Parts: sequence; C-alpha cells; structure tokens
Amino acid sequence: MITDAQVERWLREDVGHHDVTNQVPGETTGRLVAKESGVAAGLEAAAAVFDYLDVAVTDRLEAGAEIEPGDELLRVVGSAREVLRGERVAVNLAGHASGIATRTGEAVERARTEADDVAIAATRKTTPGLRGLEKRAVVAGGGDTHRLDLSHMVMIKDNHIEELGLEEAIDHFRERTSFATKLDVEVETVADAPRAAAAGADIVLLDNMTPTETRAAVDELADYEGVLAEASGGIGLADVPAYAATGVDVISMGSLTHSAPSLDLSFKTGE
Repeated sequence: MITDAQVERWLREDVGHHDVTNQVPGETTGRLVAKESGVAAGLEAAAAVFDYLDVAVTDRLEAGAEIEPGDELLRVVGSAREVLRGERVAVNLAGHASGIATRTGEAVERARTEADDVAIAATRKTTPGLRGLEKRAVVAGGGDTHRLDLSHMVMIKDNHIEELGLEEAIDHFRERTSFATKLDVEVETVADAPRAAAAGADIVLLDNMTPTETRAAVDELADYEGVLAEASGGIGLADVPAYAATGVDVISMGSLTHSAPSLDLSFKTGE
C-alpha cells in the first residue's frame, strides 16, 4: 500500500522549495503512454501521486498488462499545476516498476522453455524505500516475491556457517524460530546440499553453482521429501534456461530488481 507520507517525500524531493516551472493556470488532462513494449506495473503508485494532488485518475491499466508502443497506461484530469507537478514522479515510478515487471516476464518466459513449474523469484536487493513497489512489479511480471523482509524467513548464509558451522547454525536458528518460519540454507558445494537437508533445512540454496553442479545437487536432494532446491548467485536472463533444466524448484535473481532498465514511458497533457 502506498501511503501519503511516501508520496509527500517523493513530491518534496522533486518540487523543492520554490516551484516556478509548473505555475500553469487552468485545468488539463494527461495520459501516460508507452514508448516501448513491456509489462505494466507501478500504476497504483503513479495513481497515488495524482490522488494526493487532488488530480482525478479516470482510467488505468491493471498491473501485469502487456503493453505496446502508443498504449495508454493511465489518464488523469485536474488542475494543470498539479498535473504537471505529479507528472515526473508518476512517470519515474511507473517506468521503474514496469521495467522490473518486463524483465521478470522475460525470465519467466525463458524458464518455461525448460520447465513448467520452476519459480522465478526476486531477492532483497531492492532500492531502499521502494521495496514494496519493486516486489509488486515482480509479481506483475509473473515472478515470486521471495521473502519481503528479514522476518519472513531465516536465511542461513555463508557468514553464519563460517561462525557456527553448518549443522550448528541450523540448530541455532531452528531453536529461535516459530514452527511456521522456514529455514533457507545457503550451500556452496554439492556435498553440502544433503548435509543441509538432513540437518533440517526447508530450502537449500545452491549458491553460485554451475548448471552441472546444480543438477548434481538436485539429485542429491531427491531423497529429502519436501525440501526445495533454490538456484541463486549471479544468474542472468541468458542463464535461466540452463538452470531451469536442472530440476530446481526456484531460481532467485537479484538482477530482476537491481539491474532492470526503466521502461520508456512519456506523459502527454491536453490531449
């Protein structure tokens, strides 16, 4: 949910202390238009910006809609001054989110060439203050949010294992979590995958392994019913089919959020 406080911060950053640029009288209409094909996202945030400025949003697409150049994503009507004040913030938010949704959709499409049920998931590599926007954009593109914050799941990483040991780290965190909290345990070798599963991991994260190593680790985990295999670590769009073919349940990709280019959108008034 986008709050008024968020919108106020976004607008304050853009408008500054003395806005002369947007001192335009009268009423006008505006529309957000795609300049390239992709997947629409972030329109709830764009609409929230205009709502805050008392500009009426008369139409908008649903998140996840496929768009082509020239398609209209959102239409508004209201004070020309306020429409122009909200324009850049709305375009930036929607363009950023739509870029993430588009990249996620591309990853899902590539995964489906090899496996029908592998999940494409984001990570916590998000922009501070924009995690909600970015995670919703991943969902709009057909992906999975993974954990939204540290409280949603315990991820036992290399630093934990370095300090405590593999089995000891799993025991340590299992004792401190609810029965409803899953443990995702990062391993870096094929041999450590079944060790983690035997010690109580719910998910074994196969970190920075090649597709060949990943497949071998998945085979090692076959005897552990209910334990999921997750591939992660530097996986780009071109790598997705090879990892999807290994039999993993999840492919998690930081690049969905931290490297997606903004989708090219423009805002037209008075039309």
